[in-house]
Amino acid sequence: MKEIVEPTLFEKGESTDHRGSLEYYNTLNLEVFKRFYIVSNPTKGTVRAWHGHKIEAKLIKVIKGEFVVGAVKINDWDNPSLENKVDKFVLSENTGVVYVPPGYANGAINLIPNSKAIYFSSLNLEDSSNDDYRFDPKFWNTWDEYSPEIYE
Repeated sequence: MKEIVEPTLFEKGESTDHRGSLEYYNTLNLEVFKRFYIVSNPTKGTVRAWHGHKIEAKLIKVIKGEFVVGAVKINDWDNPSLENKVDKFVLSENTGVVYVPPGYANGAINLIPNSKAIYFSSLNLEDSSNDDYRFDPKFWNTWDEYSPEIYE
């Protein structure tokens, strides 16, 4: 698989027959991913943002509910620009998987209660901890249309 340098949505494939359905991502190479974790947000409008990595890549798949996932390329890790473009993806269990490449910060807000997303990471936990950059959830004004109370 060639290197992907921008946030990308991998569309899901699906087959259905009398037994049910099968969701698949046959064009997605999971070779670089080493671990996964599941995020559960019981309350609508919970923001988890901004979390960046210079080296680590992420895959994000909603397994229940609905999220808006944001990804922003970081131009300066000590003083990023407020003008950096935020790519946004509305994801549900019926949509695809978002790839967030190295060099980006990501964040998410759930649009309905009791939403869950699974995150795949390309680094083990120790290496990821050494490649961890956090920014204020309000730094890029991305969530106000979904959860205006975060800005109060």
